[in-house]
Amino acid sequence: MSDILDVTVIGGGPAGLYAAFYSGLRGMTVRIIEHHDKLGGKVNLYPEKFIWDIGGVAPKPAAMIVSEMISQGLTFNPEVNVNEKVVNIIKHSDQHFEVVTETTSFYSKAVIIAVGSGIISPMKLAIEGCERYEVNNLHYVVPSLKRFENKRVLISGGGNAAVDWAYEIAALARSVHILCRQDDFKGHEEMVRKLDERGVFKVMSHSISSLQATGDHIDAVIIEHCRTREKSELLVDDVIINHGFHMECDMLDNCDIKLERQDSFYIKGNADSSTNVEGVYAVGDILSHASKVQLIAGCFHDAANAANLAKKYINPEAAQAGTVSSHNDVFKEKNEALVQQLK
Repeated sequence: MSDILDVTVIGGGPAGLYAAFYSGLRGMTVRIIEHHDKLGGKVNLYPEKFIWDIGGVAPKPAAMIVSEMISQGLTFNPEVNVNEKVVNIIKHSDQHFEVVTETTSFYSKAVIIAVGSGIISPMKLAIEGCERYEVNNLHYVVPSLKRFENKRVLISGGGNAAVDWAYEIAALARSVHILCRQDDFKGHEEMVRKLDERGVFKVMSHSISSLQATGDHIDAVIIEHCRTREKSELLVDDVIINHGFHMECDMLDNCDIKLERQDSFYIKGNADSSTNVEGVYAVGDILSHASKVQLIAGCFHDAANAANLAKKYINPEAAQAGTVSSHNDVFKEKNEALVQQLK
């Protein structure tokens, strides 16, 4: 049996990391459980995309934001468990919680659920055997724009991410074609318009029919008109697929504690991050309530609320909220170290 800590945070994205930080700030022992092999959540899907919606933080590439969030989240040395999929949450009669994963159980006095939109995985191209090309030039995320310098790039997808990628890559690539099954893009109108400024070829009402390859490298893509079924060939160096994501949250569907839900997916909670189960709190995208702000900035507010409520749940005599950082003795030594770094 694992140690009974104060708080288990399920999810290691922006909300979970800040929940771990703020819980540590309140003097609680914390563990983070993350399904994927690294922290950072879905921000990791767009490492070079600039993040603008964190108050007081200048726009930075997502990879840099992730690095800084992880550094902050680990400030108070939480226990970190990656590659662990949570399958159940049990509330025992002595008021502690058991968080069950596929391999083990973890115990704590309170639980903060920070699973975002659930376990996210890209929707793969529905062509048999195409996974063999993923090691070379078939992509579901864009790890580095520079990779596409002077390349012939085909992007399949009509949403915001696909349009954003097309615009950014077109500044470096030899050519960019963006393929959309519909008659128009779902991306922001202004960004779609700006594709013309960078010479992106917009191919509407088409989908990928088949791939032509040499070994494990795609050389050409056969595209097909969705109505006429007319086919044509595009020579390519790289193919990027953005057909959306599978969002799985079986844990919430099947767990022993019965959380109220919204739209058969989200946790129906309150503005203070509380849920209908005492001792369980929800933060970030998974939390739904009337005044919810769907921004990264909003998840930090959720996380602080959840940590404060968890502290009061565990110790009813505790203060309602933590001391602000400018007056908090816990930062004295850390501030002195930072001052030395800045000299």
